[in-house]
Amino acid sequence: MKAILINPENRSIDPIDITGRDDLIRLIGFDTLESDAVGTEGDRLYFDEECFLRGTTGRFQIDTIIPVSGKGVIVGTAGDGSTLRDAMTNINALRSRIKYL
Repeated sequence: MKAILINPENRSIDPIDITGRDDLIRLIGFDTLESDAVGTEGDRLYFDEECFLRGTTGRFQIDTIIPVSGKGVIVGTAGDGSTLRDAMTNINALRSRIKYL
């Protein structure tokens, strides 16, 4: 499924393909995943729940959601939020919504 990888260390925002939760863990680098809603179409930003405790480098913030340290992945969700689907977020629009901290 289509997703978006955000890497604040090099300030990159890249389209990627994932197959499920295991890919989220691999890309973020930790299995303590947390997520926040991004927009109104069911997309969620997945990140390491303990990112600030670990001292992960590179920080960013999308709109007014809490800042994130380390990599984040945006992917769509359906139903109760446990079913992953293609992300609906437009990458070009996302670039103007991200602040690097």
